[in-house]
Amino acid sequence: MIEALQPTALASRLTRHAALFVLSALFAIAMGIPPERARAEDRVNATLERLDARQREVFLNWHAAQKRHEAALAAYWKRVVSTRSQRRGKIRAGRTVTADDYVMSFPPEYDGPKLPQDILRIWNETEPKAERKAIPTVEDVLESAKSVYGFVPERIPESEFKRRYAMEALAHGLTKQQIVRVYALETGGMGTHDMQSGINPVTRTGRPISTALGYAQLLHANSVSELVKHGPTFIARLEATADTPGIALARARSLRAKANVLRKMLANAKKVPNEWSAHMRFAGTRNGLGIHALNLDGDIGPMLQVIKLKGVREIAEKAGRSTLTPAQLELMNLAGPSTGLEMMTPVGSRAPTPNFFSRGGYERNPVVHKRTAAELLAALDARMDVHEKKPGAVEFAAIFDELMAAREARR
Repeated sequence: MIEALQPTALASRLTRHAALFVLSALFAIAMGIPPERARAEDRVNATLERLDARQREVFLNWHAAQKRHEAALAAYWKRVVSTRSQRRGKIRAGRTVTADDYVMSFPPEYDGPKLPQDILRIWNETEPKAERKAIPTVEDVLESAKSVYGFVPERIPESEFKRRYAMEALAHGLTKQQIVRVYALETGGMGTHDMQSGINPVTRTGRPISTALGYAQLLHANSVSELVKHGPTFIARLEATADTPGIALARARSLRAKANVLRKMLANAKKVPNEWSAHMRFAGTRNGLGIHALNLDGDIGPMLQVIKLKGVREIAEKAGRSTLTPAQLELMNLAGPSTGLEMMTPVGSRAPTPNFFSRGGYERNPVVHKRTAAELLAALDARMDVHEKKPGAVEFAAIFDELMAAREARR
């Protein structure tokens, strides 16, 4: 295989590369080599066939350096995972956590040779076309809701959605600053209630990078989890509103129909274990994906998203944090409530962010790179400062001001 090839031996073996390339897949199957490793070796062999002797030596030196770097990264992340497991055991046992319970360094940086442009072009051309798993879109969510539950969300103007969201937040004790600044960070200060992560809310262009929707960017599994926790409350509120004296008949009928849809969704969601991993699997099915459409409804969407943020605040209160800054609320929303709280402890705040994320999560999210937990919190605050000035956030803040002034006038 390719690891055994040395630059000095390549010239005499050029005519055999094609045969080796054809046989490599059969050899991999026979030897039980993992498919991803076999594909990587095939790509290297395909690249070598297109290089001259000088280029092959340069390429193999670079490739060897890349493998050494990947081995160093793998060792680093193995240590992070092991340390995290031990640290969480100490936390569960109520034992004191110290700096020794964290990996106090960042992932090793590559310091080897770079690949010249001519060779890099060939290397890129041999990359196999990745079969990227399609991320469900808003259209997929809506289609699932309609076909599984007969549910079509009631869409309302953006300003009215913001108003209902703000009313819901104030009723649950969340502040203008918390909601508007979280909105500013999560949506860039210009997001719409149907904004999906990766899609520009203004141009409607882009490619989804997750199932996250709305002002608080709930994942499809978040929608399932919050429905399981609070579904009966949502149903009761819809029916109570439908019973309001003097309400229009059509409006009351619509609210009761939504309550019935929630009952069906809740019954389906409760068929799986009440744990995150099960909710993630269920959310990827049509039955689960249809529940995600609740975020788009003018009556249910604000309740669903606000109750998620309220839940984060309640976890903080139980841990002894009676107040949360918007950035702290977002940190708990980003990393998970328990992890976010750990990142705010005196020792955790000094630890590098890889201690709190999976390798994939860390590598995909530039905002966490090369920062301690405290530095990440400061970066979130700084981004909020910038995006709070964008039109959507300004409109949201004005709606809060109007509602709070009206509430004050009634006192």
